[in-house]
Amino acid sequence: MSEAILELEDLSKRFGATVTADRLCLSIGKGEFFTFLGPSGSGKSTILRIIAGLDRPDSGKVLIAGRDMAGVPPWDRNLGMVFQQYALFPHMTVAENVGYGLGLRKLPAAEISGRVDQMLRLVGLDGMQDKNATLLSGGEQQRVALARALVLQPSLLLLDEPLSALDEKIRREMQSELKHIQKQTGTTFLYVTHDQEEALTMSDRIAVLNRGVCVQCDEPEALFRRPRTRFVAKFFRGCNVLEADIGWTPAGSVAIRFAGVALDMGAAGPAAPGNIRPGIAIRAENLQLGSAAQDCDLRFPALLDEIIYRGTNVDHLLRLPDDQRLTATSTRRELSHPGDSVEIGVNRADVILLQD
Repeated sequence: MSEAILELEDLSKRFGATVTADRLCLSIGKGEFFTFLGPSGSGKSTILRIIAGLDRPDSGKVLIAGRDMAGVPPWDRNLGMVFQQYALFPHMTVAENVGYGLGLRKLPAAEISGRVDQMLRLVGLDGMQDKNATLLSGGEQQRVALARALVLQPSLLLLDEPLSALDEKIRREMQSELKHIQKQTGTTFLYVTHDQEEALTMSDRIAVLNRGVCVQCDEPEALFRRPRTRFVAKFFRGCNVLEADIGWTPAGSVAIRFAGVALDMGAAGPAAPGNIRPGIAIRAENLQLGSAAQDCDLRFPALLDEIIYRGTNVDHLLRLPDDQRLTATSTRRELSHPGDSVEIGVNRADVILLQD
């Protein structure tokens, strides 16, 4: 990771019985696209507001470029913010909206005009300087809000679910645009979302939050492919979480047993207390059905409960002999009717031992 631009040290915040930050420690590198991801109530937006200086932590520190932000007001933190509601000035043109903050800084008119034009070209709104901002489409208004924040050249740009009000097509386009703009400017983006696809698409790293705790902070592919906990595994759709018995072979490697069959994991793994039945995770696309299961390390029987057609993929909802449910995803329909029996296969490398 590059030099840290933001450090959170033992940050804690609660509202009554609700914990929104619980001794949170994170370091975000200069130039990163970093995302806070989690369900509603996980603390994402509150942590962003603490960083911005809009809320105060109960304890802990926020350091920006090594400077402790205790007592520093929002306007002295050199931050930009983009919210879900863009809060554009309805009586101003696009150029006037984007240049508003520069005017407050008393910059010369020529410099303001040049920087506004440069920023509008970057966000794809060149030629719209004189339009009324509120008459633009939702995607265009989002670009104006982004340009207004970036034109001030902040050390950090904080974005609180800025795409959630857009329709799906525009939202997907803006995901690519945001990542492109972030790379072009080199600005550190700190992004908040509950949308896993949005986070995976844009982020360099993602912190998954649950009730103010960072349960895993990792690169997108590592989070998606190798979750460490049940919470993370369940949060990313398409991941089956199953209960399993754990033991050890005479050679000392981990052996797991579920659905009436056993699998030697081939290496030493984490030990679980005797009173806890550990969990395993298997992504739906890593499960093979029927004849394709023959080449897998582990095979076990199941019954088909339901088939769900999703366009490019087909989900097969299955029931194991121990009555656990799981989903296998393929690009075509593998089975015909509910109640059909099928052999499922999975390779050892695709079985994840969870830490809880």
